[in-house]
Amino acid sequence: MIKKVEGLIIDDRNYSESSKILFVITKEYGLISIMAKGVRKIKSKLRGVTGKLTYGYFHVYYKENKLSTLIDVDIINSLKLIKTDLLKISYTSYLCELVGQVIKQVSLDKDKKEIFDVFIGTLLKINEGFDPMVLTNILELKLLDYLGVKPMIDSCVKCGDTKAIITISPEKGGFLCHKCHNEEYIVKDKTIQMIRMFYYVDITKITKLDIDSILKNEINKIIEHYYEIHTGLYLKSKDFLHKINVDKCSVV
Repeated sequence: MIKKVEGLIIDDRNYSESSKILFVITKEYGLISIMAKGVRKIKSKLRGVTGKLTYGYFHVYYKENKLSTLIDVDIINSLKLIKTDLLKISYTSYLCELVGQVIKQVSLDKDKKEIFDVFIGTLLKINEGFDPMVLTNILELKLLDYLGVKPMIDSCVKCGDTKAIITISPEKGGFLCHKCHNEEYIVKDKTIQMIRMFYYVDITKITKLDIDSILKNEINKIIEHYYEIHTGLYLKSKDFLHKINVDKCSVV
């Protein structure tokens, strides 16, 4: 059956001498595999629209839980700004790998659609020139819901108090108030506010992201540590992202 699905290519693999298998995160079906026959040939009309980060409508002979076959692609957005910037490419590659892992763990069509929408929304904002680290952290926080390990960010994780929150503890799983705080590192008040904002913000409606580097880096370290403790995910693209950021700091 021929289907038109909205999706983004997160990875590909050469197949035979002239074909490729595309790994596409789709709005309708989550992560699917698509055989793109002959697209590595120079004269193939699909050669230019079957690379990584192609975002468009994929016309396919769809086979549930099997390898579908590509017919055509209509580009929605070429994501040109991302593809010409190494830092943006690095963050996007990490997000593609992360979302690919997360979406495999959900079964509800509703959840797959929500993940797709927030993922695409994030990439479009990166492509518009917004800070990729901040956008990555926002998406990372939202994805924790689908992994079943969302941090407690509305009240103290120990006593439930909604006032006098002074820090967040990845080890304890969320915010801590002054009464329940023990020896945990105390973060800035702004950090607590921003973490809540990150989780609840509608990415598509962001028009400004003006966050100083100290605050941004503190939030990034907290979220990274939380992922290490609670998700069990190891992503190779994260290692490369670390190297890019270290090199960037060295240059500065």
